[in-house]
Amino acid sequence: MTLDIKFLKKIKGDASFRSFYRKKNKKKTSIIVSAKKEKKKNLLIYDAINKLLINNDVKAPKLLSHNYNENYIEIEDFGKFTIYSILKKKKIILLLNKIQKINSYKVKNFHNKNYILPIYSNKLIAEESKLFLKWYIPNMFTKKKSLALNKKLTKKINLLLSKLKLKNNTFVHRDFHVSNIMKLQKKMGILDSQDAVYGNQAYDLASLIDDVRLRTSLNLKKSIYNYYVYLNNKKIDKNYFRNDFEILSVLRNLKVIGIFTRLAVRDNKKKYLKLIPYAWELIESRINNNLIFADLKNYLDANFPKKIRMKK
Repeated sequence: MTLDIKFLKKIKGDASFRSFYRKKNKKKTSIIVSAKKEKKKNLLIYDAINKLLINNDVKAPKLLSHNYNENYIEIEDFGKFTIYSILKKKKIILLLNKIQKINSYKVKNFHNKNYILPIYSNKLIAEESKLFLKWYIPNMFTKKKSLALNKKLTKKINLLLSKLKLKNNTFVHRDFHVSNIMKLQKKMGILDSQDAVYGNQAYDLASLIDDVRLRTSLNLKKSIYNYYVYLNNKKIDKNYFRNDFEILSVLRNLKVIGIFTRLAVRDNKKKYLKLIPYAWELIESRINNNLIFADLKNYLDANFPKKIRMKK
């Protein structure tokens, strides 16, 4: 099947190289996902992870058709209702628990070849965190200053990673936040699963609670965290889990600042720059109240004062 997407209605996309179109067929609708860049991840792997989720009774968009040579797939339409409005009810934690029970590492893609989920190793987390060094710092400082900052911060990032306690043995969506959760009648479905890995149990909770896209109160953050710990009380070491949650939150938001800067500088997508000051606030909220971050806090305070953190 060949499809001419110029006759379809383009809908709001995300920060990836994908484009989304809503296709109408009588009374039903579907979503066309088009990707010319990073096609394997955004089409082939995306569908494979969706299939893995569906096989484990998690709602994810089903593949309806595909034309890989023409750079698109057609998937189920989950509609327009994300769960911003029901975050306070904390049912999203039940969904998180469900995906964390997935113990399959392998799934067949629509080319009938096995896709094996990668391990979210410390090396990979470090590479992602260093997007802050590669994109944000050179955009704010001179080349000489950037080199000096990057050298110091690389050591501090690696030191934090060495202090993680939990094993990489849990299904991690890797972008688990309210924009990617859709309300489907009485259930919730999950989108943008193409970056899923096996990694640290605390990562997706940190992604949800310290989400730069949605400003939430400290009380709500605590409430959601405590609910997760309550439900998983017999399965986790609370001290180890808290340690990893806070480290991963800080490193993730450093990465986010780097990604948003890259989107603006490389891809001319500047709308995400307005979120950088809040990403800094989220980092501050973690490093200001935990002695494990004392060295990092002092270094960031000395080199990234408020006037820099507030720049968009």
